[in-house]
Amino acid sequence: MSEAIDLSIGIDIGGTKVAGGLVDVDGNVVARARRDTPHRSTRPKVVEDTIVDTVEELREAAGEAPVVAVGIGAAGFVAADRATVVFAPHLSWRHEPLRDALARRIDVPLFVDNDANAAAWAEWRFGAAEDESTVVMITLGTGIGGAILIEGEVIRGRYGIAGEFGHMQVVPAGHRCECGNRGCWEQYASGNALVREARTLVVAQSPMATDLIDRVSGDPANLTGPLVTEAAREGDQTSIELLADVGSWLGVGIANIAAAIDPGLFVIGGGVSAAGELLLGPARDTYRRQLTGRGYRPEARVVAARLGNEAGLIGAADLARREVVGS
Repeated sequence: MSEAIDLSIGIDIGGTKVAGGLVDVDGNVVARARRDTPHRSTRPKVVEDTIVDTVEELREAAGEAPVVAVGIGAAGFVAADRATVVFAPHLSWRHEPLRDALARRIDVPLFVDNDANAAAWAEWRFGAAEDESTVVMITLGTGIGGAILIEGEVIRGRYGIAGEFGHMQVVPAGHRCECGNRGCWEQYASGNALVREARTLVVAQSPMATDLIDRVSGDPANLTGPLVTEAAREGDQTSIELLADVGSWLGVGIANIAAAIDPGLFVIGGGVSAAGELLLGPARDTYRRQLTGRGYRPEARVVAARLGNEAGLIGAADLARREVVGS
């Protein structure tokens, strides 16, 4: 770690985990740290404590090499000042001055951004979106995050909240969303949606869910998205169908976004994207069927993120470093 100027820290705050990494100028993660995300009912300071602990662990991992910046990728609506979390559906932040609160405890330049913005930046710089002029990133985790990147610039919107595609309404009067509305896209095409539908079958003791019931010893509380994905990979037809349903809903949303933005590339990331073609195949099929002007217009490619679950922390670190060193 002799090239000290190359080191920055990225923190990715999701609905279930706080992941951190010490990142060099080439996007390589040279040290990692992880904590569970505090429950949404806890005070904001508890989340801040978790972030500070993670940063301190990574600074220790850097040894004598100084860290030039810390980037925070937050799962929520981040204001245009890149300092305030206006609203976080899965956390307790409401107009939370996150950057200022952390700056009192961390003596390194700090920058806050939406986690999907950070992931999109990382994929454009180091991953699946290199050399593409117009990119939309969709992150599928506890909910759905989104980001727009055009000609090497993250498009944040007038108030900093662009790309919150997960809260587009796709089903009027549909499932209640944690944001307070009904029928949001993330209620149908996210990790939570996948688990909800699988648990419904397990609770009902459906004969179609025998494999899943066995995997969780009959306890629906033990059911997780990765477990459903594992079952699908091992040939369980019900799990394959559950992922295909999520993929189909993903395709519906992608077609809507294509009508509005006309990107050249959709990059699909987040934990649910680990299902690969079990998810992306149905998504592409539905996207092509739903696309406005289908058959008469170019179609954006739909690809898996290359950087996996670390895209958010890599992007947050690189964006923060560029704010300090300028390149």
